[in-house]
Amino acid sequence: MDNELRLENFLPYRLAVLSNTVSTTVARAYDKRFNVSIPEWRVIAVLGRFPGLSAVEVAERTLMDKVAVSRAVTKLIKNGRIDREFADADKRRSILNLSEDGKKLHDEIAQLALQFERDLLEGFNAEEITELNNIMERLLAQASLIGSP
Repeated sequence: MDNELRLENFLPYRLAVLSNTVSTTVARAYDKRFNVSIPEWRVIAVLGRFPGLSAVEVAERTLMDKVAVSRAVTKLIKNGRIDREFADADKRRSILNLSEDGKKLHDEIAQLALQFERDLLEGFNAEEITELNNIMERLLAQASLIGSP
């Protein structure tokens, strides 16, 4: 590695470009077909796997900004895709679950998401996919380590 920063070769930049490209592509499909944004889909996906979470817990699981989660939750409640109850012990804590419409939407989008993943990984063999997953896990662990106080 040399000491000159070339943005097009800078790993964090390249990861951001890759992430944004993939997210934008999939977001268009979700929005066009289901009228759902990426933050809304992430909330639906998390609640589909872990029902009964609070908005704060959804934010923690998705690593999304609390404001983005709050906006997504508000819209999903308004559209009847999630239901909100308040905890008996703490009326300030809301418990979120997918409504019947939300469960149906989750299942439909999940199939589209899985197909998108298959399309994205087309041409990669099983060994390469395993290696990619291992590298991503190592990068995430290293980034968390570097970011720790």
